[in-house]
Amino acid sequence: MSVEIERKFLVSGKAWPQGKGSLYLQGYLNLDKERTVRVRLTETQAFICVKGISIGASRNEFEYEIPVSDAEQLLKLCTGSLIQKVRYAVFHKGLKWEVDEFLGDNAGLVIAEVELESEDQIFEKPSWLGREVTADPRYFNSSLAAAPFNQWNENID
Repeated sequence: MSVEIERKFLVSGKAWPQGKGSLYLQGYLNLDKERTVRVRLTETQAFICVKGISIGASRNEFEYEIPVSDAEQLLKLCTGSLIQKVRYAVFHKGLKWEVDEFLGDNAGLVIAEVELESEDQIFEKPSWLGREVTADPRYFNSSLAAAPFNQWNENID
């Protein structure tokens, strides 16, 4: 069994190192609270992923590479909005941060996440991080497929 331990933060402004990002397209075959089933298509690969319910910053995750042609067909079966984003890898103080700049229905939202070895792992936050949203389900990608950011009526800072 694979366990993902991940913390998520909003990104403040454009001061984060952007470099070259990779385009991601992903959709959800199942948006159940207890489990999600995601299909992800990158520029060169495709994956199917099953994630369990989050407990703190941890959850079970099972991800497998699938043929790109299968992913293209599965994306047509997805519920809600497709998630479109550019993902950037940013290294800070020995950790890899994945910064997602959302497009389409979630344009304007930028989230940084870091995978940790344990929930109590101490790490130094980059200066460009804003508020932590790890425990806020609105910022789960599956939630953004069901209720896209452009439909929100609130200030996220």
